[in-house]
Amino acid sequence: MTRPSLKRYALMSIAAALATIGLKAVAWWLTGSVGLLSDAAESLVNLAGAGMALAMLTLAEQPADDNHAFGHGKAEYFSSAFEGLLILVAALAIAYSAADRLIHPRPLEAVGVGLTLSAVASLINLLTARVLLSVGRQHRSITLEADAHHLMTDVWTSAGVIVGVGLAGATGWHWLDPVIALAVAGNILGTGWRLLHRSADGLMDAAVPPEQRDRIAGVLEAYRHQGLDFHALRTRQAGSRAFVSVHVLVPGEWTVQRGHDWLERIEGAIRDAVPGAHVTTHLEPLEDPASHLDRGLDRPQGPGGIP
Repeated sequence: MTRPSLKRYALMSIAAALATIGLKAVAWWLTGSVGLLSDAAESLVNLAGAGMALAMLTLAEQPADDNHAFGHGKAEYFSSAFEGLLILVAALAIAYSAADRLIHPRPLEAVGVGLTLSAVASLINLLTARVLLSVGRQHRSITLEADAHHLMTDVWTSAGVIVGVGLAGATGWHWLDPVIALAVAGNILGTGWRLLHRSADGLMDAAVPPEQRDRIAGVLEAYRHQGLDFHALRTRQAGSRAFVSVHVLVPGEWTVQRGHDWLERIEGAIRDAVPGAHVTTHLEPLEDPASHLDRGLDRPQGPGGIP
Protein backbone atom coordinates (compact mmCIF):
# COMPACT_ATOMS: atom_id res chain seq x y z
CA MET A 1 0.00 0.00 0.00
CA THR A 2 1.54 3.26 -1.15
CA ARG A 3 0.81 6.36 0.88
CA PRO A 4 0.47 9.82 -0.68
CA SER A 5 3.32 12.31 -0.56
CA LEU A 6 3.45 14.10 2.79
CA LYS A 7 6.00 16.74 1.82
CA ARG A 8 3.37 19.45 1.47
CA TYR A 9 2.65 19.14 5.19
CA ALA A 10 6.32 19.70 6.00
CA LEU A 11 6.20 22.79 3.78
CA MET A 12 3.14 23.96 5.70
CA SER A 13 5.11 23.55 8.94
CA ILE A 14 7.97 25.62 7.51
CA ALA A 15 5.56 28.39 6.51
CA ALA A 16 4.01 28.37 9.99
CA ALA A 17 7.46 28.56 11.60
CA LEU A 18 8.45 31.56 9.48
CA ALA A 19 5.22 33.38 10.35
CA THR A 20 5.53 32.73 14.09
CA ILE A 21 9.20 33.72 14.17
CA GLY A 22 8.27 37.12 12.78
CA LEU A 23 5.37 37.66 15.17
CA LYS A 24 7.24 36.53 18.28
CA ALA A 25 10.38 38.48 17.43
CA VAL A 26 8.34 41.68 17.21
CA ALA A 27 6.58 40.80 20.47
CA TRP A 28 9.93 40.37 22.23
CA TRP A 29 11.31 43.59 20.72
CA LEU A 30 8.30 45.55 21.99
CA THR A 31 8.20 44.11 25.52
CA GLY A 32 11.76 43.12 26.37
CA SER A 33 10.37 39.95 28.00
CA VAL A 34 12.79 37.04 28.41
CA GLY A 35 9.79 34.73 28.20
CA LEU A 36 8.85 36.06 24.78
CA LEU A 37 12.51 35.93 23.71
CA SER A 38 12.71 32.25 24.62
CA ASP A 39 9.40 31.70 22.84
CA ALA A 40 10.80 33.27 19.67
CA ALA A 41 13.95 31.20 19.99
CA GLU A 42 11.89 28.01 20.12
CA SER A 43 10.20 29.02 16.87
CA LEU A 44 13.66 29.14 15.28
CA VAL A 45 14.11 25.58 16.51
CA ASN A 46 10.73 24.71 14.95
CA LEU A 47 11.98 26.02 11.62
CA ALA A 48 15.08 23.84 11.79
CA GLY A 49 12.95 20.84 12.72
CA ALA A 50 10.50 21.45 9.88
CA GLY A 51 13.39 21.69 7.42
CA MET A 52 14.76 18.38 8.68
CA ALA A 53 11.30 16.83 8.42
CA LEU A 54 11.02 17.89 4.78
CA ALA A 55 14.42 16.42 3.96
CA MET A 56 13.68 13.09 5.66
CA LEU A 57 10.19 12.77 4.18
CA THR A 58 11.70 13.33 0.75
CA LEU A 59 14.22 10.57 1.42
CA ALA A 60 11.66 8.21 2.97
CA GLU A 61 9.46 8.46 -0.13
CA GLN A 62 12.23 7.23 -2.41
CA PRO A 63 11.48 3.75 -3.81
CA ALA A 64 13.45 0.69 -2.78
CA ASP A 65 16.71 0.13 -4.65
CA ASP A 66 19.53 -2.42 -4.79
CA ASN A 67 21.20 -1.01 -1.68
CA HIS A 68 17.95 -0.42 0.23
CA ALA A 69 15.76 -3.37 -0.68
CA PHE A 70 13.32 -2.66 2.17
CA GLY A 71 12.90 1.00 1.21
CA HIS A 72 13.96 4.18 2.99
CA GLY A 73 11.22 4.40 5.64
CA LYS A 74 13.64 4.48 8.56
CA ALA A 75 14.83 7.92 7.45
CA GLU A 76 11.83 9.30 9.35
CA TYR A 77 13.36 8.20 12.65
CA PHE A 78 16.36 10.48 12.07
CA SER A 79 13.97 13.41 11.73
CA SER A 80 12.03 12.56 14.90
CA ALA A 81 15.28 12.09 16.84
CA PHE A 82 16.48 15.47 15.56
CA GLU A 83 13.19 17.04 16.67
CA GLY A 84 13.57 15.47 20.10
CA LEU A 85 17.08 16.85 20.48
CA LEU A 86 15.94 20.29 19.37
CA ILE A 87 13.18 20.25 21.96
CA LEU A 88 15.68 19.38 24.69
CA VAL A 89 18.04 22.14 23.54
CA ALA A 90 15.17 24.64 23.43
CA ALA A 91 14.11 23.69 26.96
CA LEU A 92 17.64 24.16 28.30
CA ALA A 93 18.01 27.50 26.49
CA ILE A 94 14.71 28.72 27.93
CA ALA A 95 15.76 27.64 31.42
CA TYR A 96 19.11 29.42 31.09
CA SER A 97 17.54 32.69 29.92
CA ALA A 98 14.88 32.51 32.61
CA ALA A 99 17.42 31.89 35.37
CA ASP A 100 19.44 34.90 34.24
CA ARG A 101 16.35 37.12 34.21
CA LEU A 102 15.34 35.82 37.64
CA ILE A 103 18.69 37.07 38.96
CA HIS A 104 18.51 40.34 36.98
CA PRO A 105 14.80 41.34 36.74
CA ARG A 106 13.70 44.23 34.55
CA PRO A 107 10.35 45.95 33.89
CA LEU A 108 8.29 45.04 30.82
CA GLU A 109 6.96 47.43 28.17
CA ALA A 110 4.07 47.38 25.65
CA VAL A 111 2.78 44.18 27.23
CA GLY A 112 -0.67 44.25 25.60
CA VAL A 113 0.57 44.46 22.01
CA GLY A 114 3.30 41.91 22.61
CA LEU A 115 0.91 39.39 24.12
CA THR A 116 -1.56 39.85 21.26
CA LEU A 117 1.13 39.07 18.69
CA SER A 118 2.25 36.04 20.70
CA ALA A 119 -1.33 34.77 20.94
CA VAL A 120 -1.78 35.02 17.17
CA ALA A 121 1.46 33.10 16.65
CA SER A 122 0.31 30.42 19.10
CA LEU A 123 -2.98 30.01 17.25
CA ILE A 124 -1.06 29.44 14.00
CA ASN A 125 1.05 26.78 15.70
CA LEU A 126 -1.97 25.11 17.29
CA LEU A 127 -3.85 24.80 14.00
CA THR A 128 -0.75 23.55 12.19
CA ALA A 129 -0.01 21.01 14.93
CA ARG A 130 -3.54 19.59 14.80
CA VAL A 131 -3.31 19.09 11.04
CA LEU A 132 0.14 17.48 11.24
CA LEU A 133 -0.86 15.16 14.09
CA SER A 134 -4.01 14.01 12.30
CA VAL A 135 -2.20 13.34 9.01
CA GLY A 136 0.78 11.76 10.79
CA ARG A 137 -1.42 9.27 12.63
CA GLN A 138 -3.51 8.54 9.55
CA HIS A 139 -0.44 7.68 7.47
CA ARG A 140 1.74 6.39 10.34
CA SER A 141 4.39 9.06 9.79
CA ILE A 142 6.56 9.49 12.89
CA THR A 143 8.13 12.55 11.22
CA LEU A 144 4.85 14.48 11.05
CA GLU A 145 3.83 13.28 14.51
CA ALA A 146 7.15 14.48 15.93
CA ASP A 147 6.77 17.84 14.19
CA ALA A 148 3.25 18.14 15.58
CA HIS A 149 4.40 17.36 19.13
CA HIS A 150 7.19 19.90 18.71
CA LEU A 151 4.69 22.56 17.69
CA MET A 152 2.44 21.66 20.61
CA THR A 153 5.35 22.18 23.00
CA ASP A 154 5.67 25.62 21.44
CA VAL A 155 1.96 26.24 22.04
CA TRP A 156 2.31 25.26 25.72
CA THR A 157 5.43 27.38 25.99
CA SER A 158 3.59 30.35 24.54
CA ALA A 159 0.59 29.82 26.81
CA GLY A 160 2.83 29.80 29.87
CA VAL A 161 4.74 32.83 28.68
CA ILE A 162 1.57 34.77 27.93
CA VAL A 163 0.21 34.06 31.42
CA GLY A 164 3.52 34.92 33.08
CA VAL A 165 4.12 38.10 31.11
CA GLY A 166 0.50 39.19 31.53
CA LEU A 167 0.60 38.74 35.30
CA ALA A 168 4.00 40.38 35.55
CA GLY A 169 2.78 43.38 33.58
CA ALA A 170 -0.45 43.66 35.58
CA THR A 171 1.01 43.19 39.06
CA GLY A 172 4.54 44.49 38.69
CA TRP A 173 5.85 41.13 39.94
CA HIS A 174 8.59 40.86 37.35
CA TRP A 175 9.88 37.60 38.78
CA LEU A 176 6.78 35.87 37.39
CA ASP A 177 8.11 36.20 33.83
CA PRO A 178 11.18 33.98 34.34
CA VAL A 179 9.45 31.63 36.81
CA ILE A 180 6.75 30.74 34.28
CA ALA A 181 9.43 30.28 31.63
CA LEU A 182 11.28 27.83 33.91
CA ALA A 183 8.09 25.84 34.51
CA VAL A 184 7.40 25.58 30.80
CA ALA A 185 10.98 24.47 30.12
CA GLY A 186 10.59 21.62 32.59
CA ASN A 187 7.31 20.56 30.99
CA ILE A 188 8.62 20.28 27.43
CA LEU A 189 11.69 18.28 28.46
CA GLY A 190 9.41 15.26 28.74
CA THR A 191 8.19 15.62 25.16
CA GLY A 192 11.74 15.73 23.83
CA TRP A 193 12.74 12.64 25.80
CA ARG A 194 9.72 10.64 24.56
CA LEU A 195 10.54 11.49 20.93
CA LEU A 196 14.14 10.39 21.39
CA HIS A 197 13.03 7.13 23.00
CA ARG A 198 10.57 6.36 20.19
CA SER A 199 13.16 7.15 17.53
CA ALA A 200 15.70 4.87 19.18
CA ASP A 201 13.13 2.06 19.25
CA GLY A 202 12.53 2.44 15.52
CA LEU A 203 16.20 2.52 14.60
CA MET A 204 16.78 -0.61 16.72
CA ASP A 205 13.98 -2.58 14.98
CA ALA A 206 11.50 -2.52 17.84
CA ALA A 207 8.42 -4.68 17.35
CA VAL A 208 5.14 -3.27 16.08
CA PRO A 209 2.78 -1.89 18.78
CA PRO A 210 1.20 -4.43 21.17
CA GLU A 211 -2.28 -4.05 19.68
CA GLN A 212 -0.95 -5.03 16.24
CA ARG A 213 0.96 -7.98 17.71
CA ASP A 214 -2.26 -9.13 19.37
CA ARG A 215 -4.11 -8.99 16.05
CA ILE A 216 -1.37 -11.03 14.35
CA ALA A 217 -1.47 -13.58 17.18
CA GLY A 218 -5.25 -13.82 16.76
CA VAL A 219 -4.85 -14.60 13.05
CA LEU A 220 -2.29 -17.32 13.73
CA GLU A 221 -4.35 -18.85 16.53
CA ALA A 222 -7.34 -19.18 14.19
CA TYR A 223 -5.23 -21.16 11.71
CA ARG A 224 -3.63 -23.22 14.49
CA HIS A 225 -7.06 -24.71 15.17
CA GLN A 226 -6.99 -26.04 11.60
CA GLY A 227 -3.96 -28.24 12.24
CA LEU A 228 -1.16 -25.80 11.43
CA ASP A 229 1.50 -24.53 13.80
CA PHE A 230 3.72 -21.45 13.92
CA HIS A 231 6.92 -20.20 15.46
CA ALA A 232 9.68 -17.62 14.95
CA LEU A 233 7.17 -14.78 14.71
CA ARG A 234 9.07 -11.51 14.38
CA THR A 235 7.86 -8.00 13.68
CA ARG A 236 9.47 -4.61 13.27
CA GLN A 237 8.39 -1.11 12.33
CA ALA A 238 10.24 0.97 9.73
CA GLY A 239 8.62 4.38 9.45
CA SER A 240 5.06 3.87 8.23
CA ARG A 241 5.54 0.23 7.19
CA ALA A 242 5.39 -2.86 9.39
CA PHE A 243 7.39 -5.99 8.60
CA VAL A 244 6.18 -9.41 9.75
CA SER A 245 7.91 -12.78 9.35
CA VAL A 246 6.74 -16.16 10.64
CA HIS A 247 7.49 -19.84 10.08
CA VAL A 248 4.43 -21.95 9.21
CA LEU A 249 4.49 -25.67 10.01
CA VAL A 250 2.19 -27.94 7.97
CA PRO A 251 1.81 -31.73 7.60
CA GLY A 252 4.79 -33.14 5.72
CA GLU A 253 2.67 -35.05 3.22
CA TRP A 254 1.18 -31.86 1.80
CA THR A 255 2.17 -30.86 -1.72
CA VAL A 256 4.12 -27.65 -2.26
CA GLN A 257 1.09 -26.16 -3.99
CA ARG A 258 -1.21 -26.90 -1.07
CA GLY A 259 1.26 -25.43 1.40
CA HIS A 260 1.71 -22.36 -0.79
CA ASP A 261 -2.05 -21.82 -0.99
CA TRP A 262 -2.30 -21.85 2.81
CA LEU A 263 0.60 -19.42 3.12
CA GLU A 264 -1.17 -17.03 0.76
CA ARG A 265 -4.28 -17.13 2.95
CA ILE A 266 -2.28 -16.57 6.12
CA GLU A 267 -0.30 -13.68 4.63
CA GLY A 268 -3.51 -12.07 3.39
CA ALA A 269 -5.14 -12.39 6.81
CA ILE A 270 -2.12 -10.77 8.49
CA ARG A 271 -2.17 -7.90 5.98
CA ASP A 272 -5.87 -7.41 6.71
CA ALA A 273 -5.06 -7.28 10.43
CA VAL A 274 -2.11 -4.90 9.92
CA PRO A 275 -2.78 -2.83 6.78
CA GLY A 276 0.32 -2.07 4.74
CA ALA A 277 2.41 -4.78 6.40
CA HIS A 278 5.09 -6.61 4.42
CA VAL A 279 4.60 -10.28 5.35
CA THR A 280 7.18 -13.04 4.82
CA THR A 281 6.38 -16.69 5.60
CA HIS A 282 8.57 -19.80 5.62
CA LEU A 283 7.04 -23.27 5.10
CA GLU A 284 8.26 -26.21 7.22
CA PRO A 285 7.04 -29.80 7.83
CA LEU A 286 5.49 -30.42 11.23
CA GLU A 287 7.09 -33.83 11.69
CA ASP A 288 10.72 -32.84 10.99
CA PRO A 289 12.69 -32.10 14.20
CA ALA A 290 14.87 -29.70 12.20
CA SER A 291 11.81 -27.50 11.72
CA HIS A 292 11.99 -26.55 15.38
CA LEU A 293 15.65 -25.53 15.47
CA ASP A 294 15.16 -22.04 14.04
CA ARG A 295 12.96 -20.44 16.65
CA GLY A 296 15.71 -17.96 17.50
CA LEU A 297 17.87 -15.73 15.33
CA ASP A 298 20.85 -18.10 15.50
CA ARG A 299 20.21 -21.63 14.26
CA PRO A 300 22.63 -24.36 15.39
CA GLN A 301 24.62 -25.75 12.48
CA GLY A 302 26.31 -29.11 11.94
CA PRO A 303 28.93 -30.21 9.38
CA GLY A 304 28.28 -28.72 5.96
CA GLY A 305 25.64 -26.40 7.35
CA ILE A 306 23.22 -29.29 8.12
CA PRO A 307 21.81 -29.28 11.68
